[in-house]
Amino acid sequence: MERTVPEVASEEIELFLRTTYSLLRASTDVRIRSLEEAHAGMNSLLHQLARSQEVDMSAFIYSLLRLPPVMPRVELVLLGQSFETFAEFGLRGIETWTEVSAPARRRRGYFNGQNKLAYLITSRSDIDDLVPILTAYQIEWNKLHDRLRRLPEDIRTHVLQGDPARLEEDSSQLGLDPEDMGRLLSIWGADFGENLQAIAAGRMDLRISLIDGSLSEYRRAIHRWWQQICQVAPGLDSRPVYFVSSNAHSLVNLVTGFALQHEGELLKFLDGTNDPHLKEEWENIQADMVPSSRENFFYYLLKKAGGTLVGKKLTAARAAMEAESGIRRAESRVNFDLETQVIPLAGLRPDLMDPRLREAYGPALADSQAMIINIDYPLGLAAYQVLTEIADNAGKILGVYIIGKAATLNGVVGDVMIPNVVYDGQSMNTYLFPNCFRGKDVAPYLVYSTALDNQKAVSVRGTFLQNHDYMDVFYREGYTDIEMEAGPYLSAVYELVRPKRHPVNEVVNLYELPFDLGMLHYASDKPLSKGRNLGAASLSYFGMDPTYATAVAVLKRIFRMELKRINNSGQPSP
Repeated sequence: MERTVPEVASEEIELFLRTTYSLLRASTDVRIRSLEEAHAGMNSLLHQLARSQEVDMSAFIYSLLRLPPVMPRVELVLLGQSFETFAEFGLRGIETWTEVSAPARRRRGYFNGQNKLAYLITSRSDIDDLVPILTAYQIEWNKLHDRLRRLPEDIRTHVLQGDPARLEEDSSQLGLDPEDMGRLLSIWGADFGENLQAIAAGRMDLRISLIDGSLSEYRRAIHRWWQQICQVAPGLDSRPVYFVSSNAHSLVNLVTGFALQHEGELLKFLDGTNDPHLKEEWENIQADMVPSSRENFFYYLLKKAGGTLVGKKLTAARAAMEAESGIRRAESRVNFDLETQVIPLAGLRPDLMDPRLREAYGPALADSQAMIINIDYPLGLAAYQVLTEIADNAGKILGVYIIGKAATLNGVVGDVMIPNVVYDGQSMNTYLFPNCFRGKDVAPYLVYSTALDNQKAVSVRGTFLQNHDYMDVFYREGYTDIEMEAGPYLSAVYELVRPKRHPVNEVVNLYELPFDLGMLHYASDKPLSKGRNLGAASLSYFGMDPTYATAVAVLKRIFRMELKRINNSGQPSP
């Protein structure tokens, strides 16, 4: 069958990107309002009302979920790759500022307590992602400001009180959907009234400054990250490695079974919470009234316990248990936010691990020299840089496994998509590859959703950087899986097996690889769904279903591959 690379160029999107990077080259701060016209001209699928006087609450909510709660106080956003980068440009002491985060985007930020927000960025993808988010946020903030200022003073006074009991009436006064106002209340919580007052007080006029955007500085930051890992887990350069890109909790929870060993403490924590839905869910699980995973429920409770007194005690106990198994964590505190775990296969105890894994862990693995390097999946192009760095410096790569969130065009939130074709918006390549996973590998561990294999994925440059013209090509050619990392990872895979840099704008065949390759995406949102996604609100532990189903599939695959390698070689390791 003849295959061609999709032609997906969008002049409006390219104009926005050219405008962005030309302005960011300036030695002075750039006003976000200078980008508003080009941003509106993109006709982004996520910001369809950018030119309209109507408030686009979908775009506003999507944006504020990916920005820290301090944004109403921010006037200047600074971008740099490391504390050293900021210091070299005269901005010393960034690390002493208050660290801030966003509900739905993992990016390390620091707030000076007044009006400046500094971000540590890992690649160009952070710029492609952050600048449209800031622009959409400012456009919609100012629309809301105009609406509030036009209200009669007595009505505006009532609205700015942020009284939940008046939510429907206040929404009507502002011409907004009460459901959208309710979501703002859910996200802002106790700050709801204060944030409405901040919007009414003045128009937003954000500025942004790129301290250093050089490729060499990105590489230097990635190399510092790797050096920190080697300090925590020495010897990686001589050990065979299974690389996993997933999250910071699922793999270690599964292989240690820690939460399952501390059910009593976690149930006491549950009793002390004010979450009736979670308590009801546990009662239903005990009564076999729902098909939910008991194990997933306790993993969720462990995460919810977080910074509580119970959570702090459990964190210390978990660290001790992981140390006994030889598991090491590197949190990358002096660089971008990319936690890493190094998990030796030989140190694991099958009697303690998640019951879904026990039968796959053969006795021969107790003598394996192989390590799992699990990273908290990065954003966009950082994936290429991370895998390239590991391949250059670690021992032999035995497997590459990618688990990540994605948008879906044909499924529902929670479905698992298993692609074997990926179009990469960065390199413009179409990658054909032998995904080692099939639906049958994941489906047995899914409770609420479906595993869809033989899918086609597109790795976009940024969440706002798609419009109808851009996406129409993919609609027609059957692409249904939209995310940001698969393409960059496959570009790195190409360079792991070929004697040259990855090509551009080609169909690339990656079959017959010398190592295992698997990719699993779970749907966290649907385009044009008013910003609803797994990060938008509390969805109980629903998001744990695909997360742990895919993690179980990956770990069982690694166990089987390592057992096969040991049996074929007749010895634990080369």
